[in-house]
Amino acid sequence: MRLYEFEAKRLFRRFRIPVLDAVVVDGINEEELNKITYPVVVKAQTFLGGRGKAGLIKTAETRQEVESVIKEIIGESHGPYRIEKVLIEKKIDIAKELYLSVIIDRLEHKFCVITCSRGGVDIEEIARQSPELIHKYYFNASVRFSQFSARTIANGLGLSGSMLKSGAEVVYKLFNLFIGFDCKLAEINPLVITQDKKIYALDAKVDLDEDAMFRHPELKELGIQTRHEIGELTEREKLAKAAGIPYVDLDGDIGVFPGGAGFGIAAIDLIKHYGGSAANFMDSGGAPTQEKLRKMLGLLIDNPKVKAIFGARFGGISRCDDWAKALVQYVIENRPEKPMIMRMAGNMEEEGRRVLKEAKEKHPELFKNIKVYSVTTPIEEVIKETIRVAKAGRI
Repeated sequence: MRLYEFEAKRLFRRFRIPVLDAVVVDGINEEELNKITYPVVVKAQTFLGGRGKAGLIKTAETRQEVESVIKEIIGESHGPYRIEKVLIEKKIDIAKELYLSVIIDRLEHKFCVITCSRGGVDIEEIARQSPELIHKYYFNASVRFSQFSARTIANGLGLSGSMLKSGAEVVYKLFNLFIGFDCKLAEINPLVITQDKKIYALDAKVDLDEDAMFRHPELKELGIQTRHEIGELTEREKLAKAAGIPYVDLDGDIGVFPGGAGFGIAAIDLIKHYGGSAANFMDSGGAPTQEKLRKMLGLLIDNPKVKAIFGARFGGISRCDDWAKALVQYVIENRPEKPMIMRMAGNMEEEGRRVLKEAKEKHPELFKNIKVYSVTTPIEEVIKETIRVAKAGRI
C-alpha cells in the first residue's frame, strides 16, 4: 500500500530521519498557512512520479503566491488521480542530491539497499544511462543491520567528515523503518545536503505490506489506514469494484477484455511485447453473467484513452454463446464506435458464432468495426492486429 509523501514523512519523523517542517492543506487553511515562513515549495500529493515535469511542484515567495498555487494545483489530475492535498515546505539551498532506498530483492531473497550519487531524477533512467553510479548492498533477513554497514554505505555515496556520520544515521534509520513497518519499499529521492552542511529527506516514498498492517496499530495514530493497493481508486476502478469486477487502470490505449485473470496478465505482456500498451487489467471470473460482461465492456468503451479493444474468450466453465450474447446486446444498446478485435474458442463456440453472425447480418453498420476470430488464428496475430488498429484508429 503506497503512502502519500506527507504520510511517509510522518514515519520518517517517528524514526528521526530529518525532514523539513511542513504543513498539509486541502485548501486555503488560514491556521496552517500562518505557520509557514517564505519562500516555500508547494508539492502536490499524488502517488505518481514526474510531479515536477507536470508542473505540480511550485515555489512561492509570498502568502498571496502560495494561495494562488494551492488553488491552481488542488483539483488538477495527475494520471488517473485527482489531487486533493498539497504539502508546503520551506525552500532550502541545496548543495548536493543523493538517492537512497531499501527494497526486497525477490530474486536474491534478500534485503537490498540501493544508492546513487545522483538523486532527484528517475533511478531507472540513471540505471540505463550511467549504471556505474548505482550501488547495491545485500543483507540477509536473519542478520542484524549494523551501524558499520550503514557507515560503509554512506561512504560509498562519497560522504566524508561530519556528513559521513549524518548520512550513516539516515541509512541506519531508513533500514530500521523498512524492517519495523514491514515495508516493500522505503525511498528517499532526493536525500539532500544543504549549503550549510545539513542533511534532509526532501522527498519520501514508502510502500507498506497491506497484509502486515494489523501488526502496526500505531499507524492509525499517524492517520494511516488500510486502503486500495496504491492508495486511491480511479472512478472506473470504483465502478468496477461496485460491480464486483477486478479491474485496474493502466496508462495505455488498448482496452483488454479477457476471460480469466491469468490470461488478462498474459495479454498485457503480449501487447507490450508487440509494441502496444494496455489500458487496463481486468478479470471476468468463472462463468460471468451477461450483465457482468456488458459492464466490463462498458468500462473499456467509456475510457477516453482506449482506441481499440482486444478481447478473448476461451469457453471452459463459461460459455462462448453467453459471451457472444453479451457482446451483441451491448453493441445494439450502446452503438459503440471503438473497434474491437477478438478471439473466441471452446465451450459452445459454434452457438456463439451463430449469435454473432445473425447479429451482423441484421445490424451490419453496428458490427462493421468488430472482428471475432476463431482458434485457427493465433492469439499473437489477433493482438498484432489490435495494435495496428489502435494506431490507425480504424479496422
